[in-house]
Order: sequence, then structure tokens, then C-alpha cells
Amino acid sequence: MAHRNREEPHRRSRRRGQGELEVQVLGAPREADAPVTAVWVQERLGGDLAYTTVVTILTRLLAKDAVARERQGRSFTWTPTADVAGRAALKMRRLLDGERDREAVLAGFVTARPPGDEEVSRAARSGADDGGNGGGRSDR
Repeated sequence: MAHRNREEPHRRSRRRGQGELEVQVLGAPREADAPVTAVWVQERLGGDLAYTTVVTILTRLLAKDAVARERQGRSFTWTPTADVAGRAALKMRRLLDGERDREAVLAGFVTARPPGDEEVSRAARSGADDGGNGGGRSDR
């Protein structure tokens, strides 16, 4: 029997890239109109992942504030809390917060951006500054 196993081709799937599984699992609840269960996510992803794997990934996403969880009987329902852009911004903030010289890292990031990014940043900052107070900043 051992000889037969060596001759059979291994049907292992390719190894996923770092974060790829989280992206897939997080993508499923985004398609829903209401909170979803881990079983729903598992089925939505084609059933290739074990239920425990889906719950583990959802729990990791919960720790990263990418999903919210609410008890529903003996189980939980899951809801995404941030879109893809929001998650990327959160990752960037966490990286920045982990650096010793935050100011130098931020300055390096800003000066290394492509020219078009400057306008996007300026427009985003302007929108944040407007924040409902008539376009000016409030010095409370």
C-alpha cells in the first residue's frame, strides 16, 4: 500500500500567499446584506476550507478590527467593519505606530510618493478638515 501512495500524484493545492486567505474570508461577508455565520462564509468560499479554519481566520480578523462579532445562540454572526481601503489605512497606521522615529518614517513615505498621490492626499485632508464645521479647523 505504501508503494501505491508514492506513485499517486499528490493533490495538494498551491500554498496561498500571505494574507490571501484573510482577503478571501473577509470578502465573503462583504457580499451579504446582513451579518453572516462562519458556515455561510465556508459555503460561500466553496466548502474547501474546514469550518475551524474559517472561524480561526474570522477571529484573527476580529483582532485586527476588520470584522465585528455578535453572539447568536450558541454561535456568532460576523459583519465587516472596514472596506479594503480602510483596512490598508489601518495597516499603515499600525506600521507607523510601531516605528521608533514616526516622524522620519512618515516624512520618507510622503516624499517618496508619486506626484499624483499628492493631490489625492490634499483632497482627502481637505475633506477631513471640513468635517462638518464649515470648512475650517476648530481649535477647541
